[in-house]
Amino acid sequence: MTDTTPSGAGGAPRAPRRRRRVLRWILGGLGALVVLLVAGILIYSQVGVMGAEAEPLAAARANPGLSITDDGAGIVLSPTAAATGQGLVFIPGAKVEAEGYIATLADTVVGDGITVVITKPWLNLAFFDPRPLSTFTELAPDVTTWAVGGHSLGGVRACQLASDADALVLFASYCANDLSASDLPVLSLSGSEDGLSTPQKIADARSQLPATATFVEIPGASHASFGAYGPQPGDGRPTADPSEVDSMIAEQLAGFLPRR
Repeated sequence: MTDTTPSGAGGAPRAPRRRRRVLRWILGGLGALVVLLVAGILIYSQVGVMGAEAEPLAAARANPGLSITDDGAGIVLSPTAAATGQGLVFIPGAKVEAEGYIATLADTVVGDGITVVITKPWLNLAFFDPRPLSTFTELAPDVTTWAVGGHSLGGVRACQLASDADALVLFASYCANDLSASDLPVLSLSGSEDGLSTPQKIADARSQLPATATFVEIPGASHASFGAYGPQPGDGRPTADPSEVDSMIAEQLAGFLPRR
């Protein structure tokens, strides 16, 4: 009688087992990478967050012409008198608290009657905030026309939401998506001393905007001049007084924002 090896015996069953082990190792490795990535993003988003400077913020809060309401999703800045029905949804730059822009935009609200909603992006990074523009415009139902804008990375996000707005305003920022074929009114405000969104970067991205876009470079303004949150690493040295920059921003917005 000749001995035979039973079907399935020997080395054959080992291959499926090895494949399952390899698959488990791969999936485990991918899971670990995802955990590390999420943890890294969470740590990055919370380290080095820039808050509002105390004195400018206190002065804005004491202004009787300015109403400040924190709704959780955003901070609503409203004029206490003579509202025009114009509104601006403003998206902060990366890792800058929403409060860091209250003092800068106070002149626009009080002097020109424009309502401003400063968003509070998830993780302090606009790219991780998927909420539509309506999330923020609904916070000020009396406004009839809305522009969307943002500072630095917030401006990049504003470009992505621009199709739902009546106008787009870039504060030391530029678009990563192409809006050149649109008829959207666009105002680009930048600083001559900006070390991050430099004049050259603004010029290089100009083709992403409609040919009718208005470009205004504020002499002596740096990247951080478009907020009141203190100096920023990598930025240039501002030579313009903050109050002068705030006034010029207000002047440009008043002459640009659409009105019905």
